[in-house]
Amino acid sequence: MPATFEPLATTTLSSAAATVTFSSISGSYTDLVLVVVSKWTGSGNSSYGMRFNSDSGSNYSRTYLLGDGGSASSARATNQTSTLNGQVNPTEWSPAIFHIMNYSNSTTYKTIVSRTDQTGSYVTAMVALWRSTNAITSIDLGYFDASGNWASGSTFSLYGIKSA
Repeated sequence: MPATFEPLATTTLSSAAATVTFSSISGSYTDLVLVVVSKWTGSGNSSYGMRFNSDSGSNYSRTYLLGDGGSASSARATNQTSTLNGQVNPTEWSPAIFHIMNYSNSTTYKTIVSRTDQTGSYVTAMVALWRSTNAITSIDLGYFDASGNWASGSTFSLYGIKSA
């Protein structure tokens, strides 16, 4: 069986950084998968998000579910300036997996499905939408709604999914 995930780029921060960018993304795959293991340099919990092709307009929507083992909650938001897909804190490494579907298609909006967690605290599942038909050629990850940086040692790995 052939490998389906092809590694495109990996970044491990050697010092804190406000934004991590993957640029010049080839359009030769069907979907993208982004794996993040991170902390942040601020205090308490914070949310980070993605922007595509440097678009900071109000073109993003999201719906999420959150559970902590004893209760669950959900929320949604439209007309946002980023996807706001992940949550981290300064004391725990927080893993996240993002599936970016049909990223190179030029006739549909782009859907992102993610799973994130804070070990010992909660898990979230989220779906986000970038309301643009442009092919995704770059991804920015950052704390667009908070002040803080990715902590040193945070890792970001981007994979292309080959068509079957």
